[in-house]
Amino acid sequence: MKILVLGALGFLGRHIVSALQEHGHQVVAVVRPGRAGEVVAGVASIEADLLRDNDPALWLPRLAGVDAVVNAAGILKASDADFDRIHCQMPLAVARAAAELGLRHFLQISALGDPRDAEFVASKHRADQALLDCGLPVTVLRPSLVYAFSGSYGGSSLLRALAAAPGVVPLPGRGQQRVQPLHVRDLAEIVVAAVTAEVGDQSVQIWPAVGPEIMTLADYLRGLRQWLRLPKAWTLPLPMALLRLAGALGDRIGDGPLGSAMVRMLARGNSTSSADAEALASRFGHMPQRFAVWAARQPAEVQDRWQARLYPLAPVLRWGLGLMCLLSAMAGFAQSPAQISVLAAPLQWPEWLGWIGGYGGSLLDAVLGAMLIGNWHARAAGRALLLLVLGYTAVLGWMLPGLWLDPWGALAKNLVVIPGLLVWLVLADRR
Repeated sequence: MKILVLGALGFLGRHIVSALQEHGHQVVAVVRPGRAGEVVAGVASIEADLLRDNDPALWLPRLAGVDAVVNAAGILKASDADFDRIHCQMPLAVARAAAELGLRHFLQISALGDPRDAEFVASKHRADQALLDCGLPVTVLRPSLVYAFSGSYGGSSLLRALAAAPGVVPLPGRGQQRVQPLHVRDLAEIVVAAVTAEVGDQSVQIWPAVGPEIMTLADYLRGLRQWLRLPKAWTLPLPMALLRLAGALGDRIGDGPLGSAMVRMLARGNSTSSADAEALASRFGHMPQRFAVWAARQPAEVQDRWQARLYPLAPVLRWGLGLMCLLSAMAGFAQSPAQISVLAAPLQWPEWLGWIGGYGGSLLDAVLGAMLIGNWHARAAGRALLLLVLGYTAVLGWMLPGLWLDPWGALAKNLVVIPGLLVWLVLADRR
């Protein structure tokens, strides 16, 4: 079969594409503009803007020759309007085009949870109902907590970071919330079975996609810590009021998954029943494996511990760099023109050029600092800051070598700042 996969480069999408290929199917990957080069060899790709491509007419030529569609596209944090565009309008447009062309199946990856907790869940559920009325066979899978040991994404990265915390394992509340974790590869195999099988009886079209065991959140975090080969640690219950405050801050200034919606979902838990897991396995012919089986099958490497412990440090480092820039700007603007002239005298520059360099550099520091703290084009700001620091370190280090021995570290501090920027630019490429 020829199967079009929406969100093919996402956490779920990459595993679904891999599983479809292993089963001998031809895949067409729908990716964001400019990312076609990331698609693996042997997979055709289509670039599409899922925020704006909500007209069925746009999808008719893209679906030519396609037999079925898998929608694995999704976002965790966005405005309500963007949730509606990506989770509702876009898949419905694709489904209407698919119905017009007579495609044999549309598979929707939704989300298990209470719509009151998160617009992420609510928008997915609205789309589920609309898709069931679009005029073609539709199967909806609503996964519980999806995890992987070969990588992590979003909420699963946040949980991995909690499990790897030094000394103690922070627990949302008392950690007694119930989860029913499903390995991403098991989900991918279920997707393949569901989208390629004969449609048959569709009396049930919405299926909870859950793992075979129900665990407390505390037990899940302990299992992750053991898998990471970290020593046992005491658990530290975190008051939900404190987490709600952290979630509110995450809504406004965070660049990771932590936000009010994530806190509400963590507080409630995410599970159904063992009977649902058995029904899923019976319907689609694939029995998901337990957490311990996958943990033994895919042992942790040192890089997994790096990822788990570095993940929460990315925003800390971004804020540190941003505050450094703002403090540097404040110090620069506090200098009088006469003071700047004295500082610039060893360079033998015209007085006006020293003023431009002093106040202009401070202005640039302020702009870059605000961009980093506000998380607005932060990576571009980080790259610009790296060039700025490298530039003035090279110029001043050559023309005024005595600054290397300045007791306040005028240049010596850059021996830490430059590697810090390089590390943050790597960590900024996270999901």
